[in-house]
Amino acid sequence: MRDTCRNVAVLAAMTGLALFTANAASPFSGRWDLTVVTSAGTYPSWLEIAWPEIAGEAESPAVRIVGRTGSVHLVRAAKVEGKKLTFEDGPAQWKLTIQDHRLTGKVSDGLVSGVPAPRLVHKAVGAWTNTQALFNGHDLAGWEPDNPAANHWMAENGELENLAAGANIRTTRKFGDFKLHIEYNCPPGGNSGVYLRGRYEVQVEYEPADKNDAFHSMGSIYGFIRPATAVEPRPGRWESYDVTLVGRKVTVIRDGVLIIDKIEIPGITGGALDSNESEPGPIYLQGDHTGGLKYRNITISVPQG
Repeated sequence: MRDTCRNVAVLAAMTGLALFTANAASPFSGRWDLTVVTSAGTYPSWLEIAWPEIAGEAESPAVRIVGRTGSVHLVRAAKVEGKKLTFEDGPAQWKLTIQDHRLTGKVSDGLVSGVPAPRLVHKAVGAWTNTQALFNGHDLAGWEPDNPAANHWMAENGELENLAAGANIRTTRKFGDFKLHIEYNCPPGGNSGVYLRGRYEVQVEYEPADKNDAFHSMGSIYGFIRPATAVEPRPGRWESYDVTLVGRKVTVIRDGVLIIDKIEIPGITGGALDSNESEPGPIYLQGDHTGGLKYRNITISVPQG
């Protein structure tokens, strides 16, 4: 129980960027965008490595990871020896080496390569373009499923609906900085998400109240940023997100209520399309968890000029 409580405290501290410092003596310090290549395919991952200062005593590095799916979490038995980093994540054994600011190595199910995550410090946007519709309301033009054979998305009466769990769907266009408006209708028990640049999930869920904490609740940046203000649940009713993403800074307004205000997203969330954080990406709707989700009035504006 003591270790569990400490892990929760450490993860919360890392989330808040408190009590942690970069270790200048270690080239592993910081955030890393990873790619894992396995016999079953390739998937993105992400690491953050920091050194906690607890009661003034430096401890072994704290390492948190985002895998193919799921949420950011701490790993076990992290150890740095010179240019080698090892740790355990569930049954998987990770062994990484650093050279020339790049990571290479192995995990139980594949080969790993990694580069430092970009800072993505962008200037404030002076002016935005007029809004452009991403969904025309009557067909899937401009959208593509990730698994056509399991696609259950359909367009009807101005609504984009996922009839059953199956494929995810994304825009064919890609975006860097943007302001997104999207309306959603999530039934009781529903779980979906709106991925920004295909990498950062704004959670959409009305699962049982005791299933998700604030970091995984409606409006959170999944696992990383919790809403600052609670909004009354409205399952089965239309709601809206207005999301502004500039670099890593995200602002989320839910039904007119500011719930996240210019907070930095540390890295990709589980289910991301890739870990190429410096590149534009699509708007991506999660459809592989549950059916019954509906979206409408999806519009976007981008920096002018």
